[in-house]
Amino acid sequence: MAITERSNGQQARGQPDPAAEQRPPEGETVAERPDEGPVDESPGPRSFGETLADPAVRPWIQRGVAALVVLIVVSVASTLLLGIVAAALVVVGDVVRRARTASSVEAWQKASAVERKTERQLKSLEKNGYRVLHARAVPRDDEGVSDGRIDHLVIGPSGVYAIDSEAWDKRLPVRTLSHRKLFHGPFNKKDRLDETAWEADLASKIISRQVGFEVPVQGSVAIYGPSIPWKVMRVRDVDVYAGNRARGYLRRRPRVLTVTDVERIFQAAEDSLPPKYPDSD
Repeated sequence: MAITERSNGQQARGQPDPAAEQRPPEGETVAERPDEGPVDESPGPRSFGETLADPAVRPWIQRGVAALVVLIVVSVASTLLLGIVAAALVVVGDVVRRARTASSVEAWQKASAVERKTERQLKSLEKNGYRVLHARAVPRDDEGVSDGRIDHLVIGPSGVYAIDSEAWDKRLPVRTLSHRKLFHGPFNKKDRLDETAWEADLASKIISRQVGFEVPVQGSVAIYGPSIPWKVMRVRDVDVYAGNRARGYLRRRPRVLTVTDVERIFQAAEDSLPPKYPDSD
């Protein structure tokens, strides 16, 4: 027996007709029925407690309280004009301080976090076609070479880079020997370079499997603290430079990837290298 499919306009037998339910009763016109009008589903005004709990509002409340206290104290001790100036400086100073410690990774939201300094440099490269993933996890090795984290994975027109940000004692000099050894004072940094190289190589293998073609990843170390007597030097296959040169290090390299390549590799890296700190991503 052939089975025919009912169209949307054909009503099943024994079922009520929705159209009939919408028709007005006999003798009543649509114009005579009250117009209910649209339902307003917009949220109502927030309570005072909700406003105080808003992360965007809370800093301004704190600034306002601090500025008011300073205004009163300085005005009583000196003049009203000086009190207003002092209160304004309190607000401006707090805005600058919070801006300098802002980071997409919660663990880096402190003034001493060198990772945050590199993050700020890399953010300015977004307009040049660079994409960045911060604090990405890689599998730990059996021998303990790696801590399982790439501080900054950068994908852009000049290639793919695994950058580690390092804070070193500024009182100790940095020197290299035959591009094979890196010293910070008396300390040989071979283990630190091997860690960066291992993580970059592992990231290359993981991303390459994801996209289906080879994606080289260059390891590098951005050093903050001591003076670095060169611009960029490759030691044990790892690029070493002063932390404040991270942006220039990437921008001066030749273009090797198209916009399509960059986006494809970025998506593969984002999918295959999870955040080291999931709650901060």
